[in-house]
Amino acid sequence: MDTTRAVPRWAIASAVAAPVAMIGGWTLAAARQTGFDSVTDTISDLAATTATDPWIMTTGLAVTGIAHIVTAAGLRELPTRARVLHALGGAATLAVAALPVDAQPHAHGIAAAVGFGALALWPALAWRRGAHGVLSPAVGIGASAVLVVLLGGFVVELQRDGDAIGLTERVVAGAQALWPLAVATTLARRRS
Repeated sequence: MDTTRAVPRWAIASAVAAPVAMIGGWTLAAARQTGFDSVTDTISDLAATTATDPWIMTTGLAVTGIAHIVTAAGLRELPTRARVLHALGGAATLAVAALPVDAQPHAHGIAAAVGFGALALWPALAWRRGAHGVLSPAVGIGASAVLVVLLGGFVVELQRDGDAIGLTERVVAGAQALWPLAVATTLARRRS
């Protein structure tokens, strides 16, 4: 184990893997799905048992979940509370992958709610007293505020069965996959 680096190389790799798997998964799966509309249709629709190639998005979700868990373990400078919540978001993302929306709609919905919630809130817990930059309260709480607003937009679209459910979901899921990468690379650069 690399104990001299602020962020181990394996944590940087997992932080890169999360957005690649999430965004790459929905991009490839949507390209394979006839009649799929990325603005109105959800990521979960791409992993449903009735999808053309459900294994693509299911794999993308599973890799993203594992990547979040691994990244949380490697962000050792963050308070434990933030790392645990980040890992919970990853575990919930794994559950989303294991519970297709058409086969297990209730369980899928609970797992998605836990995942989206945890991944939106962990940055608010990732600050240290007196820290600057990415570990400052303003940055962590600010990042969570943005992620919560994005999540709120998605929830509003879901509740009203809006025309931009898929778009708002992709915006929040993409942002949640990218934030750990921003934190990991910032911390790694600061110590290099």
